[in-house]
Amino acid sequence: MTEPETSLNRLRWQCRRGMRELDILLNEFLEHGYSGLEAQECETFERLLGYPDSVLIEWLMGRMIPADRDVAKIVEAIRHTAVS
Repeated sequence: MTEPETSLNRLRWQCRRGMRELDILLNEFLEHGYSGLEAQECETFERLLGYPDSVLIEWLMGRMIPADRDVAKIVEAIRHTAVS
């Protein structure tokens, strides 16, 4: 298995959360939006996955906005992918 495949598999595993809604949103983004990210944005996405589910769902449902602008940009990209 190549390094990119290993990395993608690791991200797939990290996108599996305790909430079905998060699973769907994060995996849709990983399949349809992640490949279009630049290296720094990929790192930000990985950092985003370190947040607790309760915070992620608030961000992804638009009830809260991340203070970190880079994370906020990825959140918007995930939300955009979900409605596309």
